[in-house]
Amino acid sequence: MIKMGVGATALTILGGIPLQASNKQDRSKILVFGAHPDDPETGAGGTICLLSEAGHDVTVVYLTRGQASSRFTDRNVAATTRTREAEEACKVMGVRHIFMDQMDGSTEVNETRRAEVRALIEKEKPDVVLTHWPVDGHRDHASCGILVTDAWRRLDYCFELYYYEVMSGVQSQLFHPTDWVDISSVRQRKYKACYCHASQGLEEVMRDYHTPMENFRGLECRSEAAEAFAHNTVPGSILKGY
Repeated sequence: MIKMGVGATALTILGGIPLQASNKQDRSKILVFGAHPDDPETGAGGTICLLSEAGHDVTVVYLTRGQASSRFTDRNVAATTRTREAEEACKVMGVRHIFMDQMDGSTEVNETRRAEVRALIEKEKPDVVLTHWPVDGHRDHASCGILVTDAWRRLDYCFELYYYEVMSGVQSQLFHPTDWVDISSVRQRKYKACYCHASQGLEEVMRDYHTPMENFRGLECRSEAAEAFAHNTVPGSILKGY
């Protein structure tokens, strides 16, 4: 579980994994799903940086390539540009990346798409997965959260599942965190990764939405800045067979 940090020197733990230097034999596997390039970075970029610094095996999975970005008139140009930006952001965070083939703005939740996400997770065998909070005003965010949650259930709850927030109140709705990660030490690195997405004007997005969120979550756990997560711990017995 993520232990709530108390001050900048507190030990913070994600899914039982220390966010501090670890031996190679203690490395854990973490997948971070996002609907678009820039979602994992803005919602969980600080935590991703901490996990990477600690020596864990972190992979960011993008459901789409951001083809429908309103800042482009050509979807192929949008996809190429945003793919390159995501690759640069992952270099900053020190993590691998995987692109799935859903279409930005038209993501699907059906048996084919469920099977794709489930197969990817089965192949990667993660210990922990982070994904979008499914109650979200952006359909792609909601789809991503639903698909990953379905895989968690179908794979018999074989990994720890956490949800992150993006632009809460505007996009993520009714988000109630269970756990916090103090990102004060890596906040600027997170922003450097976010700003790799130059085509999306993230300076304004961070200033108006994510920086205030980080400040508020930091107040909740008595740190300068934090990212908040909701841990899904629904007992398996309730959902067996569904």
